[in-house]
Amino acid sequence: MPIPADPYEGDDLDDLPPPRPVHYAEQALLGALLLEPHRLGTIGRLTPDNFGNHAHSTLFLAMRTVPTPSPKQHAKDTAWLSAVLTKAQPEAPGLTASYLHTLIQSCPRPQHAAAYAGMIRADHGRRMLREHADRLCQIATDTTLPDSVVAVLAQADALGRYLDELTSQFTPHPGSLPRTPAPPPPPPEAEDEALDEERLLLATATAHPNEVTTMRWLQPDDFTHPLHAGLWQCLVALTRRDTPVDPVTVLWEAQHRGLLSTGPEPSELLDLLTGPVGSAECWGERILQRSVLSTAHHTGRRIEAFTEDPATTPYQLVVGSRRALADLSAIRTRWQHATSPAPESRPATRGTAAPRASPPRTTAPPTARISR
Repeated sequence: MPIPADPYEGDDLDDLPPPRPVHYAEQALLGALLLEPHRLGTIGRLTPDNFGNHAHSTLFLAMRTVPTPSPKQHAKDTAWLSAVLTKAQPEAPGLTASYLHTLIQSCPRPQHAAAYAGMIRADHGRRMLREHADRLCQIATDTTLPDSVVAVLAQADALGRYLDELTSQFTPHPGSLPRTPAPPPPPPEAEDEALDEERLLLATATAHPNEVTTMRWLQPDDFTHPLHAGLWQCLVALTRRDTPVDPVTVLWEAQHRGLLSTGPEPSELLDLLTGPVGSAECWGERILQRSVLSTAHHTGRRIEAFTEDPATTPYQLVVGSRRALADLSAIRTRWQHATSPAPESRPATRGTAAPRASPPRTTAPPTARISR
């Protein structure tokens, strides 16, 4: 975002925040280029968009546009400086010849221009990463989208691609993990709709426990209510042990897991586990969808926290952001398992040609086992 604290904009600077270090890096780079324009070819890949200050960006674009003079010619007159200023002023009226002089004075060493450019690229990467994280949070909480999960995963892909770009720009170094403490995950929002869907899932899964065995993609952490998460664990445990499943057996398992010590009365729990409606997989998908969006929102907040810490280096931003995205990738895999259609079983067909690289059969093939 543009930096408001420009020395040539406005008269009242008392309420403005102090310039950030990158502001002085931009001044130093522009001063170096005003002194020695030939260094434009030595600063690497840098675009006007990399600058956080609009006037600095406009001035840099003008430097790229106006033909660069030779060092000897530039030492004789200020024609190039005047041409650059004239080119930039229509887009940045606050630029003056005196500010160009200020930029020149702000440059400690023109030969360090490449280092100043690297600082500007690093800060631009931080800003862009913050924008990607902000967008991820916004999409995750946008209830007007027709398919929130598809949109949020597409934004996660865009964020991952941008991290790939940053990885190639910054050198790895020891201590790559950010020291910034991650924000705590928000408590689950136990909305009425979410609670109702969890209750319907538990009742339907109790009535049709065979569906539980195909729903390994649903985890206790996906539930918004701790009791519901515990009851889901009871159902999973019973089905894995091939134990009869009904409201009473689930109640008995819940007692052994300590769910009745601070939870509802046994009769209330029995009422919760009755009244199946629809398909357990359908309710499970809705619960998992909320969990995907919640995880995406928390991932965006974690990355935002990294970008807000000025002590975090560019490479630490990359490593920390990738780790934050790993949690979203894990639940994304579960979402894909939940929503992918089951593969159709095709009847075996006898081929007309023998398999390649296969020895000839000398015995009859084994008979197929009949499943019971």
